[in-house]
Amino acid sequence: MNTQVHIQTRNGLDLVQMGQTVEALKNDPALAQFEFRARNEWVNGGENRSTIRGFHGAGTEDTSRTEDYVFTNGEPPVLLGHNEGANPVEFLLHALAGCVTTTTVLHAAARGITIHKLATRLSGNINLEGLLALNDDATIGYESIRIAMDIEADCSDEELDDLLSFARDHSPVCNTVCRPVPVTLERA
Repeated sequence: MNTQVHIQTRNGLDLVQMGQTVEALKNDPALAQFEFRARNEWVNGGENRSTIRGFHGAGTEDTSRTEDYVFTNGEPPVLLGHNEGANPVEFLLHALAGCVTTTTVLHAAARGITIHKLATRLSGNINLEGLLALNDDATIGYESIRIAMDIEADCSDEELDDLLSFARDHSPVCNTVCRPVPVTLERA
């Protein structure tokens, strides 16, 4: 009798599907091209709403989402808002945390590492003199961002350090933040 157990999932990810996806991308690299989209509409003052639903990926328009995801951007009173929602730079921290976490979990699963606990705290410093054009030498946007990850996994400290370094280097949001990315702003 064969008592060998085949693990089908690790860290909540389907390992068979992961293998099939990687193989499909190796066989047809064009499937790796994705276009994500968001729409935004100003409401009043610092309040605006972003709507996210469709995207193009794996060679086709995705239809798996049946409803829009709606995110309200706002500002705290000290920044002339009414706390309608998190502000855009806070959403950037949310996106960065989510992407680094997902990248870590995905690559841990691919390496055979089981994660038992993973939580992050992010903080970033911004000097508003840049935004308000009060100081030409002030950085516009985050001057620095710190991610503190509390992670427990069934691997050595060296393997964990290597995983976290790899995740930082391969997280799409982290890489978007860490390197210059061309952004165009034009009238529609």
